[in-house]
Amino acid sequence: MNIKKICKDVIWVGADDRRLSLFENIYPLPKGVSYNSYLILDTKTVLMDAADASVADVFFENVESALNGRKLDYVVVQHMEPDHSATLGTLLQKYPEVTVVCNAKTKTMIHQFFGDTVTISPMIVKEGDVLQTGNHALQFMMAPMVHWPEVMMTYDRSNKILFSADAFGSFGTLDGAIFADEVNFEELYLDEARRYYANIVGKYGAPVQAVLKKTAGLDIQMICPLHGLVWRKNLEFLLDKYQHWSTYQPEERAVVVAYASMYGNTAQVAEKMAEKMDAKGWPVRVYDLSKTGRDFVLGEVFRASHLVLASATHDGGLFEPMEYLLREMVSHGLQDRKVALIENGSWAPMAAKQMQTLLNTMKGIQIAEPVISVKSALNPAQEPELDKLIENFSLL
Repeated sequence: MNIKKICKDVIWVGADDRRLSLFENIYPLPKGVSYNSYLILDTKTVLMDAADASVADVFFENVESALNGRKLDYVVVQHMEPDHSATLGTLLQKYPEVTVVCNAKTKTMIHQFFGDTVTISPMIVKEGDVLQTGNHALQFMMAPMVHWPEVMMTYDRSNKILFSADAFGSFGTLDGAIFADEVNFEELYLDEARRYYANIVGKYGAPVQAVLKKTAGLDIQMICPLHGLVWRKNLEFLLDKYQHWSTYQPEERAVVVAYASMYGNTAQVAEKMAEKMDAKGWPVRVYDLSKTGRDFVLGEVFRASHLVLASATHDGGLFEPMEYLLREMVSHGLQDRKVALIENGSWAPMAAKQMQTLLNTMKGIQIAEPVISVKSALNPAQEPELDKLIENFSLL
């Protein structure tokens, strides 16, 4: 067992998963992931969400240990995605007297996932409803499309805790800590929190804004997400990040250079641009899209104000790694960025036209002039074009 006390009567009963290689079978997890579940010990006991099947044994050991012989009265199901609900069926078998607390959409999904294998008569809650468990009053807030339609959050009025479902979470295991203030969050977790947001929640900026407005009137002293560290200090830092990300405003005036190069010549132009911008003192990060996953780069473009996109022409269009990134940017609603374009093609450069077509579907995208068109390899005579582009692309 491995349980951690969040406060005097709330216990973390989740688990770290270091073996899973892909989250949702698509996003790499080089630093693993945590599945968080919380047990409230009051006159009535309340479990806040279940856990993924991969950590079932540890999860159930933790719940049993934290209950210490008491019965489980309620399980609140805030989110039905299997990484939080796959163990729900087994939980109901182990604790047959437990009452499931959920909203109407969640009830439907429980039947969709488990069919006739579970029989429940849930307590259906809606916006603003309160469950009194003794000293605790649990207030429910609907949070549709953050990031599934049935998602809800729970505010514990007693401890002033927001149980935030998938919001305010992060990739990465907890590694013995439980609170964000116990680690160097900016160095160890911020990039993973941003990547988590951009890929999992990033498309749903308007619903996130709606939730931020709902919570603005609450006295929140702690945030307990379903993935990642618990926040009890400096909540303003985390809320500010979510304000930027959900309004698609960059966190930093910085440049991300992303290139898709077949034989290295497009990469050479991108590196030359990075060198020139670095010489001006601009913060620059460079990514090879054939090596660095687009989910990592998507997190970076949520961070930075300026993007340099350089792509080879392939089969009369974009080289696929660049097309994949741009389609992810479109899908996740990125907007309000300044973009410089570089294309390469030995006989018919077409990448820039294709990049512009995709960028034109996004709001607030400014394309700096000139667009650089390279034939095969950068000609030294084109360097003044790069300088002109950087001048118009100014970070200032």
